Amino acid sequence: MAQLVMGIDPGTATTGYGIVREDSGHLECVGFGVVITQSGVPLEMRLDSIYRDLIAVLKQYKPTSAAVEKLFFQRNVTSAMAVGQGRGVALLAIAHSGLDAAEYSPLQVKQAVTGYGKASKLQVQHMVGALLNLESIPKPDDAADALAVAICHAHSAKIVEIIGTQA
Repeated sequence: MAQLVMGIDPGTATTGYGIVREDSGHLECVGFGVVITQSGVPLEMRLDSIYRDLIAVLKQYKPTSAAVEKLFFQRNVTSAMAVGQGRGVALLAIAHSGLDAAEYSPLQVKQAVTGYGKASKLQVQHMVGALLNLESIPKPDDAADALAVAICHAHSAKIVEIIGTQA
């Protein structure tokens, strides 16, 4: 059965999203993009903008599942807080759309897409392009990262489905 998966690469300045259709092991890119907020705008307004734009994307594509990249440790606490706030808004948008949200660490995403948990950003982007049979690497980077999250979830959901039917 085909599934339509939305992946989200959260942030406060830029939040990437990617939509992937998985059907019998075949992956297809349905759409991708970014939500960009302007610096200098109060944080609550930026978060509101992210929320509204993600809700619009969820309504447009109507995915059957969604996943968000987990926050990884960053040395810059301010940056980590901003990503965490963007993640929270993404999770809220997914919940308000009636979907459960899966979460994957950057290591899990890299392993699912490249087979190597320490792959470079460029290696991940190239594999996203190859797996989705795209003519070029999706731009900006945040959109390519979101497609990688969607691919990771599509692969993981398939494994869970197989294991669940055997249990």
